[in-house]
Amino acid sequence: MPANLENPAVATGLEKVSFHSSPKNGNAKECSNYHTIALISHASKVMLKILQARLQQYVNRELPDIQAGFIKGRGTRDQIANIRWIIKKAKEFQKNIYFCFIDYAKAFDCVDHKKLWKILKEMYAGQEATVRTGHGTTDWFQIGKGVRQGCILSPCLFNLYAEYITRNAGLEEAQVGIKIAGRNINNLRYADDTTLMAESEEELKSLLMKVKGESEKVCLKLNIQKTKIMASGPTTSWEIVGETVETVSDFILGGSQITADGDCSHDIKRHLLLGRKVMTNLDSILKSRDITLPTNVHLVKAMVFPVVMYGCESWTVKKAECRRIDAFELWCWRRLLRVPWTARRSNQSILKEISPGSSLEGMMLKLKLQYFGHLMRRVDSLEKSLMLGGIGGRRRRG
Repeated sequence: MPANLENPAVATGLEKVSFHSSPKNGNAKECSNYHTIALISHASKVMLKILQARLQQYVNRELPDIQAGFIKGRGTRDQIANIRWIIKKAKEFQKNIYFCFIDYAKAFDCVDHKKLWKILKEMYAGQEATVRTGHGTTDWFQIGKGVRQGCILSPCLFNLYAEYITRNAGLEEAQVGIKIAGRNINNLRYADDTTLMAESEEELKSLLMKVKGESEKVCLKLNIQKTKIMASGPTTSWEIVGETVETVSDFILGGSQITADGDCSHDIKRHLLLGRKVMTNLDSILKSRDITLPTNVHLVKAMVFPVVMYGCESWTVKKAECRRIDAFELWCWRRLLRVPWTARRSNQSILKEISPGSSLEGMMLKLKLQYFGHLMRRVDSLEKSLMLGGIGGRRRRG
């Protein structure tokens, strides 16, 4: 706890942090493929929560609507939907569009807020950390960089830092970007994940170089290997600091697969495969004779179906995808009842025994309608403007 309530200095002990390593996807032998999650004392969390409440008021005033990271009422589904709508409108009106999905090599720590800086400085001054593994903990060591993943304040710091970079890069005043709904949009952000966009390759490259320059001024470097270009028009090979920026036809953004042509079928197939994987992992639970059938049905609807439905609010579902979704649902129910695929049993009898209520397709439709109503009730929101707004160009005949 603080030495006294009138003194903002933090007592020794609150600055100590234990890091727990959590593996990402990829080679587990590479240190870069791990998250370091900070385990913070409860006393420290109380102080951080107070700071967050004061800082959040300032953050909410300063951040524009293109930032959706850790903002109340906003989320990854908004940015996924925004990019899909932009791609679809560009395709409809025969406009080329170029995206750059930026990945930063490190986290960052800088908030220029006079009223809170002194306390923030005390919280981060003299930080010590230890790394915890399955084999024990390391010796304590000093750390002078980085915002702690797992810290209550980190989302605010990320957002302010990203806003500082884009403002200094002059993205808001830049005329390059996508002209849609009466405004110019050249970037969308979720915390430090930044997506740049433009109508030509040259414009996109100029935006990227501006962001790169401002990022380096605050000791933030682009991870060129993970930064990707996606375009609906022709592209050339890009090189930045001797490294080639890869051009891709699709990109995983916020857990959803975005394709250059705006086709959602690939993302639907991907989520159906992820749902199958989750269903298979639940086999030991679902086969237990101690759990009743209605409970198992609730488990499937609570743990499997949400994986499939993630990001479905902006899906364009065709008849072929509807059949795949229905087939997946019946596969789940047959697996739950242990009915082999060779058994001559109708789908109707399976559904009658399960009594699932609404179907998976019906649950998706409900989410889409709820999201549409949520957007329509907003006043002057970015998502509403992109969904209803027009883009310059001409439609194809027919």
